[in-house]
Amino acid sequence: MKKLMSSADAMKLINSGDTLLVGGFGLSGTPLTLIDELVDSDVGNLTVISNNLGEEGRGLGKLLVAGKLKKAKGSYFTTNRDAVKAWSDGKLEIELIPQGTLAEAIRCGGAGIGGFYTKTGVGTKIAEGKEVKMIDDETFIFEKAIKGDVSLVKALKSDTLGNLVYDKTARNFNPVMATASKIVIAEVDELVETGTFAPEEVVTPHLYVDYIVINKYIKKGGRYVESI
Repeated sequence: MKKLMSSADAMKLINSGDTLLVGGFGLSGTPLTLIDELVDSDVGNLTVISNNLGEEGRGLGKLLVAGKLKKAKGSYFTTNRDAVKAWSDGKLEIELIPQGTLAEAIRCGGAGIGGFYTKTGVGTKIAEGKEVKMIDDETFIFEKAIKGDVSLVKALKSDTLGNLVYDKTARNFNPVMATASKIVIAEVDELVETGTFAPEEVVTPHLYVDYIVINKYIKKGGRYVESI
């Protein structure tokens, strides 16, 4: 199967009402090109699971301002004032998930595990409505696995098969998100021939990656800026 496609064609794989897993920590490791295409698409009423919602007017922040989001699930939303205001105005549902819990829940989703017990959140609002279990005289709550309809991940390079390598800590949530959705679309800076990577360089094996899109942004001074 040919995996390389345009970012516009990738939008045909996403439907209104879908749950999207979107990589990134701040803007680092964020699939900016795919997000831009979503902003311009007819798709809406989306649930986005990501560490945060980008910044004001950048990354997932664009999707929020465009009115495409119904709900956001993640760990850190206060860096984007638009997200806080949308929640305060009742225009956006927010579900806070501790960062380690978020990563492990997505890992479980990709591994076919139903969930896990954790002490994180015990005695807080996060625990409300969740199963409580005593293990070795300690209190734990049960967290369900997280899975998505489509994962949008960002990698530094892909080979033509779809094996992915990442740029240092810009990998963040991307590798685990690449395991936990029905469809995985990888946005990459560069496409190389299969056999270019040494086996130990590959972080996400090609079996997880359904489609590849080339990033339209360029890097200047360590920051991605829109190409002309």
